Amino acid sequence: MTPTVQITGARYLSDYKILINFSDQTSQTVDFENFLTQNPHPQHDKYKKFTHFKKFKIEHGNIVWGSDWDLIFPVEQLYKGEIE
Repeated sequence: MTPTVQITGARYLSDYKILINFSDQTSQTVDFENFLTQNPHPQHDKYKKFTHFKKFKIEHGNIVWGSDWDLIFPVEQLYKGEIE
């Protein structure tokens, strides 16, 4: 059985791209642009502004935005670099 991979760190790169580090010592560059522009939702709209998008944090092995986790993605998708 494979242990669950968690996010251990992340660094903003450019535009909507973030380099995400995982607990198995791998990393993945994830581009969130398509998700933010093609999935309109009032709760997510503020993250289209780079000043808000850059304010992510790592909590409990996830990358999250907002104090109530306004944005959170399945770690498995981030690990593959493909947000659905």
